[in-house]
Amino acid sequence: MRIAVTGTHGVGKTTLVEDFVAARRDALLVPEPYWLMAEEGVPFADGPTSADLEVQLERSCALILSEAEEPVIVFDRSPIDFLAYLEVVSEAEGFEWFPTGKLLTRIERALARLDLLVFVPLMQPDDIAVAIEYPALRKKVDARLKAIIRKDELGLFAEGPRVLEISGPRDLRLERLLALV
Repeated sequence: MRIAVTGTHGVGKTTLVEDFVAARRDALLVPEPYWLMAEEGVPFADGPTSADLEVQLERSCALILSEAEEPVIVFDRSPIDFLAYLEVVSEAEGFEWFPTGKLLTRIERALARLDLLVFVPLMQPDDIAVAIEYPALRKKVDARLKAIIRKDELGLFAEGPRVLEISGPRDLRLERLLALV
């Protein structure tokens, strides 16, 4: 089973992924592209940029398309994350970003390889007690993710993975995910 966990920053995606892998010892964790690339020495700007997000989107697709066939693979982030971030960040940079036909096809192929997309939305009131970096960006990306996922605005889920939206306390999130796998 191939699972990707998606959501804006600071909603508990990585915590959910780590809790899941701890509970399911047969699961392989694939960290989010940013951290993998930072470990490889890829330089990133101080703050999110369209250029950096495009590179991460490409890596996200590559990871999903090329990952080994383990019994359970969990990806921290999905191409959907980067689509939402790119739309919001490019607007702030003064232009409208659209995936090209070739990139859109690659995203569709990556999503089709997933069995489950777990969406962790931003909750009101916020269930993360600490201050999160870029709070305005966080809210805008969450709104875009909700539109992309709940309304399938980009038409990516007809052939894509089943979608599970998970919210609530940490233990309940894990319990719901474990029940599906």
